[in-house]
Amino acid sequence: MIVAASTYCFRQLPLSEALSRLVDLEYSAVEIALDESGVQLQPSAVLANLDEAIDRCRDTHRLDIVAYDVQIAAQGPAYYEQFAAICRLAKATKVVTLVVPSGELGTPFNEEVEHLRRLVDLATLQGTRVSIKTQSGRISEDPDTLTVLCDNVKGLGVTLDPSHFVCGPQRGKNMDKLTRYVHHVHLRDSTKDKLQVRIGQGEVEYGRLIGQLRRFNYDRALSAHLDELPDVDHLGEMRKMRLLLESLL
Repeated sequence: MIVAASTYCFRQLPLSEALSRLVDLEYSAVEIALDESGVQLQPSAVLANLDEAIDRCRDTHRLDIVAYDVQIAAQGPAYYEQFAAICRLAKATKVVTLVVPSGELGTPFNEEVEHLRRLVDLATLQGTRVSIKTQSGRISEDPDTLTVLCDNVKGLGVTLDPSHFVCGPQRGKNMDKLTRYVHHVHLRDSTKDKLQVRIGQGEVEYGRLIGQLRRFNYDRALSAHLDELPDVDHLGEMRKMRLLLESLL
């Protein structure tokens, strides 16, 4: 397994500065956020100038890119045009995993299946894979529903964020059934009433999770996905997460 960190951890910084921070913290791999509402690299910008986006993502200060975390604001045909451009970006930068959110709660199941099948088809053309992230407030918050989605969309994987099964409406629900679908992992520490707390003060069982993943021969990334907390040394938390995960590997 590979210890990585998302550029979301420094979402207020331009992409180049976020990458520099991760190098300073001695991370060796990165997950790059492609977020239309962010300041780093927007999906619309990838479509508008693919060559420039490729150049920016290749300049990673020697960090290996393990995934792109895709947040597209566009709807309809424009959504799929931007996603197709991101697939071409991934192929050019030798990235396999594309992390996407599921539909919001209330989205018809068949509609979500058709949407995800279309994404998987676009990704497959470029040799990439779609990985849907577990997230409260969305279809993917329920492990049972997510399992059925993966069974109905051939090639779909899961980005497992265990915090949403510690905190939120599905807390305490068994997520073991998802392990065989996992393509990527997001990590922070959480309690029943707070999605993120300081590392070591929450209830995420990192060792148990890694043990489960090993049983399914998972050899991909464990990606730190930390927001800044008030009155907490963010760089210290990022360093602590890296050291913790490296010690468990």
